[in-house]
Amino acid sequence: MRYESARLSAFSAAEPPKRQRVDAGFFTLALILLAMGVVMVLSSSYARAYYDPGNVTGGNGAYYFLRQLIFALLGVGAMLLASRLPMDFYRRYAFHFLGLTLVLLMLVPVIGVKANGSRRWLGVGGLTLQPSELAKLAVILSFSLLICRFRGRMRSFRYGILPFLAILGIIIGLLILEPHFSASIIIIAIGGVMMFLGGVGLGWFIAALGSVFAAVAILLTFFPYASGRVSTWLDPFSDPSDAGYQIVQSLYSIGSGGLSGLGLGGSRQKFLYLPEEHNDFIFSVACEELGFIGAALILALFALLILRGYWIALHQRDRFNFLTCAGISTLLAIQVFLNVAVVTNLVPCTGISLPLFSYGGTALLIQLFEMGIILSASRELM
Repeated sequence: MRYESARLSAFSAAEPPKRQRVDAGFFTLALILLAMGVVMVLSSSYARAYYDPGNVTGGNGAYYFLRQLIFALLGVGAMLLASRLPMDFYRRYAFHFLGLTLVLLMLVPVIGVKANGSRRWLGVGGLTLQPSELAKLAVILSFSLLICRFRGRMRSFRYGILPFLAILGIIIGLLILEPHFSASIIIIAIGGVMMFLGGVGLGWFIAALGSVFAAVAILLTFFPYASGRVSTWLDPFSDPSDAGYQIVQSLYSIGSGGLSGLGLGGSRQKFLYLPEEHNDFIFSVACEELGFIGAALILALFALLILRGYWIALHQRDRFNFLTCAGISTLLAIQVFLNVAVVTNLVPCTGISLPLFSYGGTALLIQLFEMGIILSASRELM
């Protein structure tokens, strides 16, 4: 009888742990932010869609909202699908995904859709796909896999630096052809964070930081456009009708909100004063309509989502799972910080969207898919 009990205990210990449910806190926070984002797209875009300056919406004030709602529903489906796929699936196909992303990025300069002076999208059956959004996830997955393979050798140049720089160099080179500098900045930042988590020596980051400062100095010295951008950032009111127009209107919008805001739908700047009001500058409209209290609530929810993502990462059994969850959480944190920093003029103006809020189908689908990956990892907690 004792032998039988011991054998059953040994068999139970050898069984793989049963899959848990997804993390309810992370899932709920993602859905709350998504719902708030869709509502803000309706509120911020209604005036532009109704007046239809570009003759795109046909005067339908709900045009952008309905499209965002459809992508939000599809995105929730993508998130649920991603949460059902085991983490071994993402490990197995990380390089396949990277290869697909590189092919799509190569196609953009050749057959991509051009808008606002840039060619960043691929037309797919009346819809557009932005491969730069895929590139962010591809870097996280491929770097996580490489770090796991080179574990113990990450401090050497051959294993800890060269393959990662090669991937980043190819992706950044393709993004510059579009051009898409904001995506390049984000991908370089997330790549650096992944390498740091992987164990690359601190000296390499100090050298890289020195190179960045040198490049910025050269850019400001020999390229008037760049120095003009910095001058506008330092004093946007010096040219409020031209170079500083967008950030000035954003600051007006934020300042008008006060403590409690003008009320949902009450923004005045969205009436074709503030450019990109439903996209990169949607947080400005949120500040105007919901006030400091509403804006603080949005940022608090993002902070809770990011911290929960890190908590899930830190409780993983597997190194690949940890790196992937930490990478996605860091990507979310970087984009939220940079978007808010841009609209408040904390950093020079560049096109960075606010995750789960800004209008854009590709970005929303991929962001929700990334949330699903974290939910998948949450099933395998220690």
